Amino acid sequence: MANHKSALKRIRSTETKYLRNRYQHKTTRNAIKALRGTESKKDAEAQLPVVISMIDKLAKRNIIHNNKAANLKSKLTTFVAGL
Repeated sequence: MANHKSALKRIRSTETKYLRNRYQHKTTRNAIKALRGTESKKDAEAQLPVVISMIDKLAKRNIIHNNKAANLKSKLTTFVAGL
């Protein structure tokens, strides 16, 4: 157990950030699954900018790697174009 006040605060803040990152990552994954599950091109084109924005935010906050974000966006764009 930590003894310093700053270490205790670091533990609290790390836990808060961990929970927030996990929530955002899971929400984005669910949005990606929902996009891949759509059958109509119109709905997919409406969802695509929202999902891409979510992926960009994860990459900006270093929750996922920049290359992973680029690969996800590329695959989703290709999927929507092929509908």
